[in-house]
Formats: sequence, structure tokens, C-alpha cells
Amino acid sequence: MTMTDKILARIDAGLADAQLRWLDWLRIPSVSAQPAHQADCRRAAEFAAAQLAEMGFEASVRDTAGLPCVVGHHPGPGGAAPHLLYYGHYDVQPAEPFALWTHPPFEPAVVDGPHGKRVVARGAVDDKGQVFMWLTALRAWHAETGTLPCRVTVLIEGEEEISSANFKSFVTANRDELRADIAVISDTGMWNIDTPALSTSLRGIVYVQVDLKAADHDLHSGIYGGSALNPINALVVALGQLKDTDGRVQVPGFYDGVRDISPDRATQWAALGYDEAHSLGNIGLTTPYGETGRTPLERLWARPTCDINGIWGGYQEPGAKTVIAAEAGAKVSFRLVPGQDPDKIVTAFQQFMQDRVPPDAKLSFQVFGADAGIEIATDNRFVQAACEALAAEYGRPAAFIGCGGSIPVVETLQHELGLDTLLMGFGLADDQMHGPNEKFEVRCFHKGARSHARLLGALGA
Repeated sequence: MTMTDKILARIDAGLADAQLRWLDWLRIPSVSAQPAHQADCRRAAEFAAAQLAEMGFEASVRDTAGLPCVVGHHPGPGGAAPHLLYYGHYDVQPAEPFALWTHPPFEPAVVDGPHGKRVVARGAVDDKGQVFMWLTALRAWHAETGTLPCRVTVLIEGEEEISSANFKSFVTANRDELRADIAVISDTGMWNIDTPALSTSLRGIVYVQVDLKAADHDLHSGIYGGSALNPINALVVALGQLKDTDGRVQVPGFYDGVRDISPDRATQWAALGYDEAHSLGNIGLTTPYGETGRTPLERLWARPTCDINGIWGGYQEPGAKTVIAAEAGAKVSFRLVPGQDPDKIVTAFQQFMQDRVPPDAKLSFQVFGADAGIEIATDNRFVQAACEALAAEYGRPAAFIGCGGSIPVVETLQHELGLDTLLMGFGLADDQMHGPNEKFEVRCFHKGARSHARLLGALGA
């Protein structure tokens, strides 16, 4: 029996205990977006630091200009062993509306599903569950050998769900301490429950709030209707011009730098056999929308998008109120691909809106995020080791996939530390991240922990 085999056996035997610790972390409502949960966020950070200390890490909770980070260091075996930087985040999305949850979101429930047991809770998969997979692998290695097969630094932040507002400055200030050979992140997904995957591209994001004000107070629509500017009307007219009938974004310069995928990548993605109709059917839809002339996976992984994520103005309560509101607002996001300049898109969107509103419309903007898309290098020994670890665990090769979501930290680690990132995630498309009844399959958690243990063993060897 090899040492890795012993580690895997230890993970199997300790799965129930690992699950209990994972559930304890999920009970802490570490919602970074809500100031009322600042103390809970610190509790979640302290919980993670305590876990690391039990595994021989020198670990601490470190203050930032916002919510704290957790930093841990383990020297590993010494010698020429590689240095890995494991990144994750302890903060979670708001759980509202609570009425849509089958169980209270911060009282994790272990329930039956088609793939066996699953954990339902906010943060179950994003990202506490996936962080706890690799914590479980690290714990097993340390318990069995008294050390780790690699030198390991752990960095767990508390603001990922609010665009990592203070993370970059923290990394910059601690650049020398955080340097490593490769970053390892589990905040992505598998192709399906039987097919592991490595994500090789991430879309970036620009997220902007636009507010439009007109009169200095709400107006009676009978007295002023037909004379006074209606901010809601003006805002929706402008927003309605963001896309044409073919789904192409109309902001000038939006597609500057966007490249078509390579023939090899197109062939690889086609071989995955993605069934868009089935995927849409699982969420109660029948008809694809998006940029015409592009394949489904291109639209999901390799093409930029524009979406209105929220819109408001005027009377919202039951019954009628004949009012012309004084102001209206909307939140708009753009998913970006490598080659697009986020800052230029912010400026172009602001000008686009200014050009399409009438006189007396006073616009203001808040930018909540502006991060570029990322290509992940695959021609290195770390990706090869991950492929070998996943193939050994699942009995089939890992798929190279794209990710339509954004993980701004990847660009930060690349820019500030010069680090490539290994994106080895174990989430599933139906995990309902950011939505009610978020879940994580215990099977995915278990095999994810085993896969990370195999990766550590392969790199340490």
C-alpha cells in the first residue's frame, strides 16, 4: 500500500467527522454583503484558522480594510517539494428570499438525492464545501505522516462575493509572504457527476449600477403626465437598446479584442456532447437565447454577455398609486472574455447611457467590479499532475472546460504574484449556487477530498 493509498483510506474512514466540521462552518452566516453579519464573517475566519492550526499550520486571522483574511503556512517536508497556494473564500451570498428554502439556509440539512446524500445550506458548495474538501485532504496527510508532502500556504478571504473589494491590496501588501509555485482553487465545477474537469478559462465581469433622476420629488401622474419626464420610461428605453435582435451587445467597442475559439478547442467542446435543451428543461425553459450563430458552449464560456440584474423605481406595493417617480435605477453586468478591457467597457457603457437619455435626465453610476477574463495555462506539470489525480480517482480523463462565471482572484494572483492557477472544482450545474436550496453532493465532497489528496501525493513525489 502506497502512502497515498493510506491517506485515501484515512479520508474514507474519517468522512463522517469531516462532514460534521463542514456543517459547523456552514452554520455561521458569513454574509459579506450585509453589515449585520460582519461579526459572523470574523467567526467564520476564526473557524478556518483553528482548522489549519490543528493540522500544524502557522495560521492567523489577518485584518484588511474590510473583512478579514485567513493566512496559514505549512513548511511541508523541506527540500525541493513544490510550494502550493490554496485559495478559497469563507463568505457566502445573502440567502434571501428565505421562504423559497426547504430548510433554513444556515441550518444545514443532510437529505437524500438521486446521487445519494447531499447537504443543503447557503455556502454548501460555494465555497465552504469546496474549501473543506482540500482542508480534509490536508488534514488526512498531516494525521497520517505528521507533515504534508508539499510546502503549503493557505489564503482564505472574506469578500469574494462582493467582488474581493480589499483582496488585491492585501495580496499586494503581502506579496513576498504569499509567493508560491502554483495556486490551487476549487470554486468551479465538474462536467457531470461522473466526469471530472479542469477549468481553462474564466469570464471576467463589469458590474455597474445606474441611477436616473428627474424631478425633485414624485409627481401626480394625472397632473404632470404628458409634461414631466418619467425616469422609469427613460431608463428602460435606454437599457432596451443594449442588445440587438441577434443578441449582440450594442455598446460601441464592446467586442474589441474578442477572439474566436481555436479549432482544437471547438472540437474538444463539441466532443462533450452538451445538450442545451436538456439543460434549459431542468430550469423550466425551452428556448435558447443569446448571440446567434454561436454554439451553446461558445455562448456560455467564450462569448461576452450583457444582463440587467435588477431594476426599480416608483410604486412597488399592492394596489394602485398614480405616480411619476422622481428616480429609477438598474444594476447591469457584463461577462467578459479574455481580450476585453474592463475599464474601457465601463466608460463605453456610461457614454452609451448618456447618449440615450433625454434632457433633464441626471445619470449617476456606481462600479462594483471591473475584472478581465482569464485564460489558464495547461502546459505545465501541475496540470499534468491534476489530470493524473482525477483520472485515477474517477477512472476517466478530466475534461478541459470553460467557466462562464468570474473568479477575480485568479487575475489578481496572476498579476500580483505571477502565479498560474489550477482550477480543480467539484460543483455540479444543479447545485443552485447563489440561489435558494444551494446544495453539494456528499459524493462530490468525498471524491473531491480524495482527488486533492492524490494531487498532493503526486506533486510531493
